[in-house]
Parts: sequence; C-alpha cells; structure tokens
Amino acid sequence: MTTVAMDTPVASPTLKLAPRRHYLQIAAAVVVLLLAFLLAQSLATNDNMQWHIVWQYLWDEQVGRGIVTTLLLTVLCMTMGTALATVLAVMRLSKNRVLSSVAFAYVWFFRGTPLLVQLIFWYNLAALFPVLGIGIPFTSVGASVSTNAVITAFVAAVLGFTLNEAAYMSEIVRAGIQSVNIGQREAALSTGMTESQSMRRIVLPQAMRVIVPPTANQAINLLKATSLVAFIAGGDLLSAVQDIYAVNFAVIPLLVVASIWYLVIVTVASAGQYYLERWVGRGVTNFSEAAVTDQIASIEARQGGAA
Repeated sequence: MTTVAMDTPVASPTLKLAPRRHYLQIAAAVVVLLLAFLLAQSLATNDNMQWHIVWQYLWDEQVGRGIVTTLLLTVLCMTMGTALATVLAVMRLSKNRVLSSVAFAYVWFFRGTPLLVQLIFWYNLAALFPVLGIGIPFTSVGASVSTNAVITAFVAAVLGFTLNEAAYMSEIVRAGIQSVNIGQREAALSTGMTESQSMRRIVLPQAMRVIVPPTANQAINLLKATSLVAFIAGGDLLSAVQDIYAVNFAVIPLLVVASIWYLVIVTVASAGQYYLERWVGRGVTNFSEAAVTDQIASIEARQGGAA
C-alpha cells in the first residue's frame, strides 16, 4: 500500500487559454465602420451642405442669444419644476385623501397631454382670460392687466415647461422617498422631530442618491425639449436659427448649426451628470469596494488554510 504525504504539493496542470474568435462580429464591425465612413464622406463632400455658411453662423450673435435663452429656460424650469415636484411628491404620499388625490390628478393631466399642446395653450391664454386681475372678492379693490402684456412667449414657455416637468419629476422624487427605509423616518420621529423635519433632514438627503441620476436625465431631456418653443417664437436656439434661414433660405446649414450647439451643450451636461452621480454615490461605491475587498481576502485566507 502506497502512502502519499499530505504536505507534498501537487502540481496543477498548465492551462492555455485560447481567445475565442467571433468572425461574424468582426465582419459586422467592419461593415458598420465602412458605412459610417461612407456617410461621413458623403456629408463632408456634399455641396448642398454649404459648410461655409455653417462656419459663418456658428458664432453668430443671434445664435448666441438663442443659446442663452435655451440655457436660461432649462435652468429656470428645472429649478422651479423640481421644487414643485417635491411638494407634489409629498402630497402624493400624504395620508390625506384630498392632498393625494389632487397630486395624482395633477400628474395624470400634465403627463397625459402633449407638451406642445400645453405650450400653445399658455401662449394663447388671452383667448380664455383676456384680462388677469387680483383683488379682494366682492369689492372693487384690486388691479388688472391685459393677459397679452403678461403672458409673453418666454413666460408661456416657462409656465409650460415648469408645470410639465413638475409632473414627471414628482414621480422621480416619490420613488426616491419610498426607497428610504421607513425605519429611518420612525427613528427620526422617535427623537422628537416633526414630520416635516424628518423629511427635510433625514429622508430627502438619503433619497438624493436615487433622485439625482434620473433628474440629470430629465434636465438633459428638458434642454432638448426647449426647441419646441420655436412654435411660439420663444427666442430659443431653434427660433434664432429659423429666423435666420427665413431670410437667407439656407435651411440645412442653419439646422446643422443648431445641431452642433445642442450636441456641445448636451455633451457638457452629460459629463457633469457623470461626475455628479459619482459624487452622490461615493459612499455606496466605497462600501461596495470595501465589501468586495473583504470577500477576496476571506477567500484567499481560506485557500491558504486549505493548502
């Protein structure tokens, strides 16, 4: 009978890994690259693109004013829409049937009607209310003003985008609030905090990790959606471009100018979104990395003990 010592190392067979070649994928990639090259060449050499007009108007002053208006609309509507959305989300989660029903009806209405319809409605509000006034009911004390003097194209755009964005953002905020463990709220209340204090100081800060990523996506979508303001001559980037090609009839080159600027702005916003998400989720990322490191160390320790 042959005895083998337990401490004698057993040589493991040498494994040679051969890369798996996917010839169909390589062929598909070559075809896609070839088509992309042909498309880029066609656009670059097409005389109808009129690239000299594109470069001429890329830094045009009127286009610059349109860019400023687009960014201003995005920031204003996103800020006010998020603030209103937070109120709507809290109302939706309220135990008060009236508050939750009103919030539900608001979201149902503004998500169910097209944004362009809402913008046109606000722009033509004077057809429904020719005069806007404020005063004390059942008295002659008050003041009024023509609706057309108040509801300009820019104001109509702010109203339309803000109210519409609030409906979508309220669902994002509500999902973020519900992602926080209910024990966090109960612990805050047990320390003597009120409902509003626990929401502001405990629940919402933790919910931000869930709220921020889709909020950044909504901001980028809103930035592109501001092009709808062109239908009511709101002075945005697309409106500026349309005003120019209405005079020189260079439709395609001016649309290329608008597309270039939209791509630049969205690219910068996407880069900011990436770093913002990293900053918000840094605690979770660090925890996950530490957990993985501990698991690897534990496995190595067990393997060392077994050897």
